[in-house]
Amino acid sequence: MNASGSAASFTDLRQIDAGLLNVGYVDAGPPDGPLVLLLHGWPYDIHSFTEVVPRLVAAGHRVLVPHLRGYGTTRFRSDDTMRNGQPAALALDAVAFLDALGVSKATLAGFDWGARTADIIAALWPERCQGLVSVSGYLIASQESGRTSLPPPAELSWWYQFYFATDRGRDGYAKNLDAFAKLIWRTASPKWAFDDETFNRSVASLHNPDHVDVVIHNYRWRLGLAPRRAPVRRGRAEAGREPEHRGAHHHPRRGRQRRTPPRPVRVCRAFLGPL
Repeated sequence: MNASGSAASFTDLRQIDAGLLNVGYVDAGPPDGPLVLLLHGWPYDIHSFTEVVPRLVAAGHRVLVPHLRGYGTTRFRSDDTMRNGQPAALALDAVAFLDALGVSKATLAGFDWGARTADIIAALWPERCQGLVSVSGYLIASQESGRTSLPPPAELSWWYQFYFATDRGRDGYAKNLDAFAKLIWRTASPKWAFDDETFNRSVASLHNPDHVDVVIHNYRWRLGLAPRRAPVRRGRAEAGREPEHRGAHHHPRRGRQRRTPPRPVRVCRAFLGPL
């Protein structure tokens, strides 16, 4: 919501093929300005930054705000691609997005899923990170820590992760997307008096054909209930043509010769058990 009390919207959305995705995004500010990449979380969307973008643009920055996989107008380029919600996959999406736009380095800022994504990029591709603003803390998800029990009040705050671990939870989320998102907004930010216009503007982005699959995989992965699948880049090749890697083993496509992976891949392997 802007200062006038009404919900502001991004009206000039662009689309670009980037890796496994066709990404919907906002590109605002001077083309030659210092670049800022803003990454949203769940269950929100790019409109989380409607008040931030004008301020950054006024300060001379170029600002990119992409819809994450499973949100808004972002789509998978192939029906055969796994709807992977693993944090490493989202980080690779962001790097592919920067590559598609010819951006070598940016200041990364995000919250929730976006913060985790930015943190992974900063850890694995420090040369791509001009600066880092991680609203939800500087963390990289660990399946190992996810196996550790917490005191009851803390476990209660993560109730939806346990709900999503069941088929009933998946079905319930799919059938009640709007009500579910509104509940999370209210419980996560109890003092935020958002209006219907603000909520409806963002919740529309959850009605993406891949949203439920990506979200359920993300939260099941955190609890160790979904397989690790980390698509790994091969230099600057098109992500849509890249092989998939599981754990520390390289599985090239048939007929292709095994190659030594670039540095980010070798670093990534150190995080895969657990990431």
